[in-house]
Amino acid sequence: MKENVLKEKSYAFALRVVKAYGYLSEERNERVLSKQLLRSGTSVGAMLREAEYAQSMPDFVSKLSIALKEANETEYWLMLLKDGGYIGEDVFSSIINDCRDLIRLLVSSIKTSKQKL
Repeated sequence: MKENVLKEKSYAFALRVVKAYGYLSEERNERVLSKQLLRSGTSVGAMLREAEYAQSMPDFVSKLSIALKEANETEYWLMLLKDGGYIGEDVFSSIINDCRDLIRLLVSSIKTSKQKL
């Protein structure tokens, strides 16, 4: 069940990131940080999709771990965008909470999956 929640939340998060990228690149004329955000923020869900067809439990854990790294990197880009004045505190608070929720779910899923090894 947790994987379904992860799949849904990561997809919704990726959509938010895509929209944020559009706003940042067109309205705020910021292309470097927003491109990094787009890459890492959409990679979380992509890695979870790869994990669906993992060849083994260690492969599954590896894919989840990569998704976790990407989520952590996304948090970094979001902090830079806020501190650089490209996004406001209200937008930041909302999207960073989603990102941190993903991180918590991924950590929990990795721990549970490692117990099955």
